[in-house]
Amino acid sequence: MDTQTLHNDYELLQRLAVGDEYAFAALFAQYHDALVAFAYKRLHDEEDARDAVQDVFIRVWNNRTALRSETNLSSYLYRAVFNSVLNVFKQRAIRTEHLQSFREILPHAIEGTDHGIREQDMAAIITMEVAALPPKMREAFELRWRDGLSNREIAARMGLSEQTVETHMKRTLRVLRQRLTVAVGLFALIAGS
Repeated sequence: MDTQTLHNDYELLQRLAVGDEYAFAALFAQYHDALVAFAYKRLHDEEDARDAVQDVFIRVWNNRTALRSETNLSSYLYRAVFNSVLNVFKQRAIRTEHLQSFREILPHAIEGTDHGIREQDMAAIITMEVAALPPKMREAFELRWRDGLSNREIAARMGLSEQTVETHMKRTLRVLRQRLTVAVGLFALIAGS
């Protein structure tokens, strides 16, 4: 790495520490695409790779005052993305485990034809899927649906920007829609047999 890049990274860190959004935008522009490619090589899923990198940038912004000016920014970011990728693998393992649990539980859960029982089973599945969400996404989702808070109120309570809360909500709904589609399909398959 040349001294000009080191100098720029030093300046970026100094400016980030005082909340300079232009410095953050420069950091994002400089590293985003390379970090997404790095994550994609490991995850083989572009959406997961982008999500992993976005999580890192959110953490960088939220922890900007704790970053030391002598930090090797490139190494720090790649290590953070690597850790985020490991978290994605853990989440995938949890999802696989839950799916296996569905396969074992659903035949017994749907033996009865009572509609109320099916609703309770679906509520339990929804609760389990919400519990499996990453912590920040789960917290934002619960504040919205359990407490009825707006994005602005959730952002204030969680110490995030409204845009970040909106992103969490979109991601959460997408993930739940995908997971629940599988569960509803299993319900229909088992109920039809």
